[in-house]
Amino acid sequence: MKLKLLPSTFDHNGGYSAGQHLTSFVIDGRVALDAGSLAMAASENERRSVRDIVLTHAHLDHIAGLPLFVDDLFASLTEPIRVHATREVLEVLERDVFNWSVYPRFSELNNENGPVLEYRPFTLGSEFSIGGVKFHSIPVDHKVPSSGFIIDDGKAAIAFSGDTSSSAAFWEKVNERADIEAVLIECAFPNRMSELAGASHHLTPATLKAELEQLHLDAQVCVINIKPMYRDEVIMELRETLDRKITIIEPVREYHF
Repeated sequence: MKLKLLPSTFDHNGGYSAGQHLTSFVIDGRVALDAGSLAMAASENERRSVRDIVLTHAHLDHIAGLPLFVDDLFASLTEPIRVHATREVLEVLERDVFNWSVYPRFSELNNENGPVLEYRPFTLGSEFSIGGVKFHSIPVDHKVPSSGFIIDDGKAAIAFSGDTSSSAAFWEKVNERADIEAVLIECAFPNRMSELAGASHHLTPATLKAELEQLHLDAQVCVINIKPMYRDEVIMELRETLDRKITIIEPVREYHF
């Protein structure tokens, strides 16, 4: 499996930087996992090949690029963009984004080849496949209804928390799969901001350490979704706090599992 985090912050020279304001990963060059920076940062090859987008939840940093991605490709699409999400997330998109007031309701529009946007609802706890890649949805504890996933492309399997706080259901499902090679889990805030992290249902290095005590597999641990303004502080605390090797997922680099 090949995984890439798309960039969403830029330095003073206009090049991308390591900070992550928005969340969008591309799996095997053809499936997007969240769409925060998809329209702005996808390569030309990815814009041609990504037609399926899986959403963890409806917060802005995970969906911001979706309307522009459909808009940019509107005339050239020969098949619709398929958005895979829970019904709660799809309702938010239709009510608050694709509502004609904020942006066109693309689910009602066609180009010369047919529909341009199609919704594929799934329920938390269910499994579905996209072009041979299997997604097993796992409910996680965030401020809004959210899904983590076990993702299996037939060659490798990974676990992906998305935004979460303490989530026993996530670890229960992860530990059932001895073939999981890596766990990608968030750590948004530094320890000094534990009150805000708790209120917004995110993790800190200290709470991530407690979460990882529930991991009973010999899997690589990869940290994602660090708030960019606290990135250096969080990484320092992770290295001081955790008693295991971790990987900080960097934008643009391709990770192979």
